[in-house]
Amino acid sequence: MKAIILAGGPGTRLREETEFRPKPMVEVGGRPILWHIMKHLGFYGITEFIVAAGYRADMIKQYFLDYDARNNDFTIELGRQGSLRLHGDHEESDWTITVADTGPETPTAGRVLRVSRYLDDAPFLVTYGDGVANVDVTLLTQFHQAAGTLATVTTVQPTSRFGVIESSPEGRVHSFREKPQLDGWVSMGYFIFESQALDYLNEDCPLETEPLATLAGLGQLSAFRHYGFWQPMDTYREALLLNQMWNTRHPPWKCW
Repeated sequence: MKAIILAGGPGTRLREETEFRPKPMVEVGGRPILWHIMKHLGFYGITEFIVAAGYRADMIKQYFLDYDARNNDFTIELGRQGSLRLHGDHEESDWTITVADTGPETPTAGRVLRVSRYLDDAPFLVTYGDGVANVDVTLLTQFHQAAGTLATVTTVQPTSRFGVIESSPEGRVHSFREKPQLDGWVSMGYFIFESQALDYLNEDCPLETEPLATLAGLGQLSAFRHYGFWQPMDTYREALLLNQMWNTRHPPWKCW
């Protein structure tokens, strides 16, 4: 299965970092968060990646162009083109990566359509390039196959940003819960699509609006419930939080 990673948005809420680089290249533990997502998928056997870049796509392209030299010893004869010799292999030597510039302003459904020429007729995974999770991709894939729909979205119960106070109309507080888990389920990405689902995507809208609404209306969208860890990186505070988690040496998304 191939994976499309949506990595093109400007990340305006993380301006402290994204003024100079795209959000998927913001580092967690010295590596871009994009790398963490790919390592997670690679653990489940997904090693063919299509990175749908946009804002500062040049930085993503350069990162992977230089990847082998960054992660191996090498010998080079300066002045002789093509003389670079790498010594040994790194752990990602079996990855195949396509980086496609899908434009800085293209909505997410449009990004998927623009890179669809790099897909085949098999089901494919789509996720966002700005968050990490410990989703069991094997169970997700099995769920999608059993559901028999054209698309599956992974959902999670988010945690409230605020404490919740239960009180009487007179103002008497009954209980206080610090940042409880909410009752509803939200999309966290990690979609699986059949190739026929591409017919329902519109280049001019986000993936999670008209396309998924249409598939849901046709009974062709399933929801896989994830009960584990998920943390998007939308703000500088969340970037700091992920780095703090990594520094514990037991970050909850690290399965490799």
